[in-house]
Amino acid sequence: MNEHIGLSLEYKNTLDYAKYLDENDPLHLYREQFYIPLIHGKESIYFTGNSLGLQPKTTQDHILNELEDWATFGVEGHHHARKPWLNYHEQFPELLKDIVGAKENELVVMNQLTVNLHMLMTSFYRPTKQRHKIICEGKAFPSDQYALASQVKLHGCDPTTSLIEISPLPGEHTISDKAIQDAISTHGDELALVLIGAVNYYSGQVFDMKAIVEGAHNVGAHCGFDLAHAAGNIELKLHDWEVDFACWCSYKYLNSGPGAVSGVFIHEKYATDTSVPRFAGWWGHNKETRFKMDKTFDPIATAEGWQLSNAPILSMAAHYAALEIFAAAGMPALLQKSKKLTDYLFFILNEINKNSVEQIIEIITPQENRKHGCQVSMLMLRNGKEIFEELKKRAVIADWREPNVIRIAPVPLYNSFEDVFRFGEIISATLKN
Repeated sequence: MNEHIGLSLEYKNTLDYAKYLDENDPLHLYREQFYIPLIHGKESIYFTGNSLGLQPKTTQDHILNELEDWATFGVEGHHHARKPWLNYHEQFPELLKDIVGAKENELVVMNQLTVNLHMLMTSFYRPTKQRHKIICEGKAFPSDQYALASQVKLHGCDPTTSLIEISPLPGEHTISDKAIQDAISTHGDELALVLIGAVNYYSGQVFDMKAIVEGAHNVGAHCGFDLAHAAGNIELKLHDWEVDFACWCSYKYLNSGPGAVSGVFIHEKYATDTSVPRFAGWWGHNKETRFKMDKTFDPIATAEGWQLSNAPILSMAAHYAALEIFAAAGMPALLQKSKKLTDYLFFILNEINKNSVEQIIEIITPQENRKHGCQVSMLMLRNGKEIFEELKKRAVIADWREPNVIRIAPVPLYNSFEDVFRFGEIISATLKN
């Protein structure tokens, strides 16, 4: 069986078969734990968990508990709230370690994604006259591009020579593993950092993180990842792969609310080394002496040593509600369902193309299992925006990316095989019209 086809040779493009898959899905009841947006009085087909995950029904209770404790205790809530605020953030490493493949001392939850990206580059991008270059993927998410260029300028370097973007070859939509390794080898003596989005936001391509880390380390460069589209979506083994650092948002696949708090990974060999340079803040100071208000910063010998400020409790309460569900479902089961859901989506779209007189959809997401998560990007060869608007009218919530891509993401926690089948029906009818 071909790897890119997965299980699709066994699939059927029928409603009964989709319902059969749902009935035999051990995770199907988790859908009931989320609010599904309604359009025209019925549940939408929500395929934008890669942009903003749905709200768990327990989120409101978690936030209300903190509001009640604030009302009841005031400042004493730091010690007497149901989950005392003083060490509230310490709950998250245990909940996140299996999601990102890390040790607990390598993890901390704080700030937002781009803030953390800048903070980590303060530690891991320290250019010299000889080593000043950064390798990233072409068409990275704009905030990453802005952050990288501004860091290069901050150190007195020129982005046009210090920032190396690796792009797909003409006529292709994804970046080959060889192109990345060739770039690392070519710029090796001048390379300070490789920083790539583990999953490209536009194409949905999953990069070979382990190989990229090895390549960067072989030439003496640091290697980090933006996991915005990876955390909660694909298998990650950050510690075992010896990733130097990574950060992610929690409002996409981790379902923690708009603008939600971010997560950070710093490999143990750096997290436990208090001599690693960083921006310093009160909450990163040694817990035993923090309240002595000493003038000299004494960093915690874990990833917590990168914290600046005390925990944003209300945002973290929403994050905790979501991670409880991940802990109950388990990442292995979620990854297994994700692959099957996405394989079924590939099958449906390939069936539509096979039966169309004129091809209008080009799937630009790699169909090999190791090269995609649950996002599928459809390049619309004509009438893309009109088709996207028609999908909205038919209660499909997808995502449009200029110039002509519709992104859809069947998320294993709350999307169903019936969602995928009905999406296929709708887009097929839309194309015919």
